[in-house]
Amino acid sequence: MSEKYIRKNKKSCSIVKGSHTFARLNSLEDAMLIRDLLVSIGWNLDDIPQIIEKDGNYLILSVYDEKICLLAKYRQKPDEDTVEKLVKKHRRNPNNSRYGLNISRIMNTYIITKQIAGEGHIFGMYDNLKDAEFVRNFLMDHHWNVNEFGEIEYDEDTDTYKAVLVIDECVYVLDSFDSADIDLDEVYGEFLTRISKHKYGLANYPHLDRLKNKIGELEDELNVKAADDVWIFGEGIEEEDALTDIIFTLAPFEKSVYDAIDSMATADEIKHKLIRFKTKNFEEKISRNLDGLIEKGLIKKVGDYYIKC
Repeated sequence: MSEKYIRKNKKSCSIVKGSHTFARLNSLEDAMLIRDLLVSIGWNLDDIPQIIEKDGNYLILSVYDEKICLLAKYRQKPDEDTVEKLVKKHRRNPNNSRYGLNISRIMNTYIITKQIAGEGHIFGMYDNLKDAEFVRNFLMDHHWNVNEFGEIEYDEDTDTYKAVLVIDECVYVLDSFDSADIDLDEVYGEFLTRISKHKYGLANYPHLDRLKNKIGELEDELNVKAADDVWIFGEGIEEEDALTDIIFTLAPFEKSVYDAIDSMATADEIKHKLIRFKTKNFEEKISRNLDGLIEKGLIKKVGDYYIKC
């Protein structure tokens, strides 16, 4: 039995013609089957079928990055929906990475990025992986065109409806619902309030950083208002609790530096936690805010560590 175009490795077999590797399979039998298929279609990957049948088995194939992948084998021919889900799953995560294609994580923020025409584009930042996956999957299915988003989109993976807003080519998932009956004015108002709280250091939403200075513009565009800038904390804060009062009046970045310390942290650990804020004077800005926090009596420095008081 000819093994032409097949290279055996310790745990797999590769199909190689010229300098191009067409597939990597776990068994010699599968490699020979797909090699014969390639020969029969003149090595044209555009003609690879999604399903091939051999000896009563049905093999599901997918092509990504000029390579063939064997996704699954079935005893009975799978329906179109099953095949479509397998192909989509592979296309979104062909290398079995932690978050799949185009999603990375910095601290507790998930970021969607993609290289387009040699330039890196950020398509969104999210505080949970499900929202990031939903947006990434939608964009992949619509050729990365953010204008394809409607105000409400259905997420088949979570069986929920998501309120979506595109701002400056970035996609924001405002909230998720069990039905499409959504009061968008209420959703927009809550979204703007979250941005406002983040701006004034009353909540920590790093994925909304880009919108801190766009509240007025968004209010006009969406025809809704954020909650008042004067926040009422109720009777839970005692007058003598000066420490709490000081923390609530910190500037947004100063509050981020304070939060990055946890109970104690080195300067390098603080920089790493705040990397999403990196600008030209990043280290100088952190150092200046650390000095200010020391002057306010909120932290102290012991050796190489900054410690909350």
